[in-house]
Amino acid sequence: MRGWSELDILLICGDAYVDHPSFGIPLLGRVLEREGYRVGIIAQPRWDNLEDIQRLGRPRLFCGIGAGCLDSMLCHYTAFRKIRRDDAYTPGGVSGARPNRASIVYTNLVRAAFPGLFVVLGGIEASLRRAAHYDFWSDSLRRSLLFDSKADLLIYGMGERGMVELARRLAAGEDVAGIAGTAHISKEAGDAELLPSYEAMQSDKTLLLQATLAIEAQVHRGTGRLAQAHGDRYVIMEAPAAPLNESEMDALYSLPFTRAAHPSYREPIPALEMVRWSVTAMRGCGGGCSFCSLALHQGRRLSSRSASSIIREVTSMASQPGWTGTVSDIGGPTANLWQGACAIDAKGCRRASCLAPTLCPQLRLKQREYLSLLRQVRALPCVRHVGIGSGIRHDAALSDPEFMDGLIGEFVSGQLKLAPEHTVAHVLAAMRKSDFRLFERFCEIFTARSKALGKEQYIVPYIISAFPGCTMDDMRELAAWFQRQGWRPQQVQCFIPTPGTVATAMYYASCDLDGRPIYVARSDREREDQHAMLFPRAAGRRSGSAVPVNKKARRRR
Repeated sequence: MRGWSELDILLICGDAYVDHPSFGIPLLGRVLEREGYRVGIIAQPRWDNLEDIQRLGRPRLFCGIGAGCLDSMLCHYTAFRKIRRDDAYTPGGVSGARPNRASIVYTNLVRAAFPGLFVVLGGIEASLRRAAHYDFWSDSLRRSLLFDSKADLLIYGMGERGMVELARRLAAGEDVAGIAGTAHISKEAGDAELLPSYEAMQSDKTLLLQATLAIEAQVHRGTGRLAQAHGDRYVIMEAPAAPLNESEMDALYSLPFTRAAHPSYREPIPALEMVRWSVTAMRGCGGGCSFCSLALHQGRRLSSRSASSIIREVTSMASQPGWTGTVSDIGGPTANLWQGACAIDAKGCRRASCLAPTLCPQLRLKQREYLSLLRQVRALPCVRHVGIGSGIRHDAALSDPEFMDGLIGEFVSGQLKLAPEHTVAHVLAAMRKSDFRLFERFCEIFTARSKALGKEQYIVPYIISAFPGCTMDDMRELAAWFQRQGWRPQQVQCFIPTPGTVATAMYYASCDLDGRPIYVARSDREREDQHAMLFPRAAGRRSGSAVPVNKKARRRR
């Protein structure tokens, strides 16, 4: 139909094909298409033969591989290493459509199907496994994904700049070394800063924390090359790619996404249903939470779209099938950091978080402007309701009473997601979260304001159990707080040591951010016991919202 004799670029993805800006591979496909390349996508190929991989033929330039929106191991296994029964990124939510360690398996398939073809890895799985890392599911320290997959290059972080530059260089026959935001294997470290080696980490676990903090610092400052030895070779991590500026963000999200799954699918894709009518307003997160991969993948520096770009996207959404007039979210990693910026552009910054333990004085928030944006979108003739599905930072919101009033009075659709994560001070410090008293203060204002307006509204708090440094006594204190409030917590996640994060290094080394020994709930039994502390009379209820236990709420459920 296109009149092509071959592809320029083949993209392979572990998720179903959904042409929506929240899905990485389709987004990159649109970006490369805009640059004039002939792009094909193979979604969730079978891995017991080469038929799916070969279906579109050998591409002229390269093959790009992404495991999907989640690490493939996280997709398959729970916090207690039990096999998940579903996969939100597959038609019908059926599990088993992607292999374990998908980046490695897909690379091997491509090598067998197209010998000698240039292969590049990207996405969250590759990004967070670019250096030596702890793997929770095998309980072992694993080498950089580049060594285990045998790929030629790895693009970490948000991949638009790296993919376009790689395509340009390969098309021009140029050397691909030195592209910002990439990692590759080399025989020499050159001028790169040396991280502890893979072999050294195996004998001294605390070195993983040292290396992880160095990688985090590189992402934050946006400069510097890193090298890590694996035997007699090195993984070279180039400086991060620069974040997209406002005009580039606007152009990216103006691409002709259909916001729909591929028409060949006969069953809905749960992940699409959750985000179909959402709008990505910004990228990056200044929170720097030690357990979160967002700041490591998207960066600490905030990139925001213009209000006019967001309004245009909402207007275009209204012409698509299934539109009901509800915008489920206008946000990103942290919705109320939209248009936020650092007054010194992070130059000389030594903080690990812009928000904890207190708000950085150099952080310039524009929460009233965000409130104005929400009101502008709500005023559109095609819009009936606007929500904030991605949630907000309550510590930032407290700094602006006008924003608080507008938020609570106009844009809470019954429930508001917040993430205090815990109540105990030393656990919150290890998480890099703000003082729990700020959450309590927010709850007081929220309750009083909602009551004054005659609205029945609830806060949905997200909680983490079995975090490194958290003991059973700490969990009892957390459970006691919920009991005093008359709340039944249900949005509780047992800590999963995902590759690449600071908290995972703390778990592996059993030490805090300063290297001091800490207690770690390591066995599944210990972790389950901590998790169960919050469910003394409702074992197994692991999802839903935290709601007040009263007659009206009970009737509604």
